[in-house]
Amino acid sequence: MKRAGVLLFICVLLLLPAGCWNSKDIQNMAYVTAIGLDYENEHYITYIQVLNFSNVAKSESAQVGKNIPVWIGRGEGVTVTESLNSIYSTSQLRVFWGHVKSIVCTETFLKNGQRVKEAYDMLNRYREIRYNVLMYGTKESLRDIFTQKSLLNLSPLDTIMDTPSQIYSQRSYIVPVYGYKIIAQFNEPAQSAMLPSISIDKKSWTEDKKAKPMFKIDGSYYFHASSLIGWLSEGDLQGYRWLQKKLERSPIHIPDNSAPDAAIVLIKPKPRIHPVVRDGKVTFNISLRIKAYVDELTRNIPKAEIEEMSAKVISDQIRATFLNGLEIKVDVLQLGECLYRKYPKVWHDMHSTGEFILNESSLDRIDVKVNLLHTGKYKGRID
Repeated sequence: MKRAGVLLFICVLLLLPAGCWNSKDIQNMAYVTAIGLDYENEHYITYIQVLNFSNVAKSESAQVGKNIPVWIGRGEGVTVTESLNSIYSTSQLRVFWGHVKSIVCTETFLKNGQRVKEAYDMLNRYREIRYNVLMYGTKESLRDIFTQKSLLNLSPLDTIMDTPSQIYSQRSYIVPVYGYKIIAQFNEPAQSAMLPSISIDKKSWTEDKKAKPMFKIDGSYYFHASSLIGWLSEGDLQGYRWLQKKLERSPIHIPDNSAPDAAIVLIKPKPRIHPVVRDGKVTFNISLRIKAYVDELTRNIPKAEIEEMSAKVISDQIRATFLNGLEIKVDVLQLGECLYRKYPKVWHDMHSTGEFILNESSLDRIDVKVNLLHTGKYKGRID
């Protein structure tokens, strides 16, 4: 009798429906991978990039080079929330936000820095969106940005926009920035917020003879006190990279002209900024220690000369970037932040009028020491 009861109980369990009634099949969801923010006619315009993960997932049967379709949704509203919610009415599937990897803002949207803070506040409050989301500005159309493919027609996730670390390890210029760091910079009184800008290069790559556009980080937007100050190109910011402790690998020519004697790769910078307060005036000295190796050599050059020439190129680039920032009244090198940390009273006194305090004489000495580690696989080309 007891055995019969146990069998009856097991049969009842087998007849119960399996799983959770409220569960969703993962193939029946729209996975958002990027969000675009625009502003027109006093309305927020939002775009979402949706990928079919069955096409993106890597497997033995996946066809490399197969074109992967991208779906783009568009919403509009008087708030970011209303704009994004309007996309639900036509999405057909449940929209999932847990895979968002990047946020791209148009230049029109960025003109009011307060909008950036409000939009990020709304997005960051939603439980599905993660904190480590990269953020960019752009002069391009958001539809063009979101339909951009990677090399070999790989997924849009395999691009500079979503995985910049792959490229940054080979060519370090402008550091990718997470959204939460941008907002933190907005709230720092002594710091100008820096937002990398992404563009589409239509000339560098072809598939056979057909032009294939590719992403490029072409510069940065700068903000202060939640206001957009201006934009500087990658060329304007060449000296900025040497003060980035996270720089992994970046090349220069020596001398920096149309007929260089060598190409040098620099790694692992150790920068320090020293504010000097004297007679009510503040100047800044920069000291930099950086390692290097030879990538190309067109004539025999002594090791000491390579180090000296490299140091001069780096020093010149740092000063040129500082002067480029002065033209739009931006402290690109973040000199003011070092003054704020070391001499906060002096910083407050100098900023009591709200005016931009830096000038050409603010940056005094730049001391660069290059340590040449090796000359590559070739030996004996350096005296």
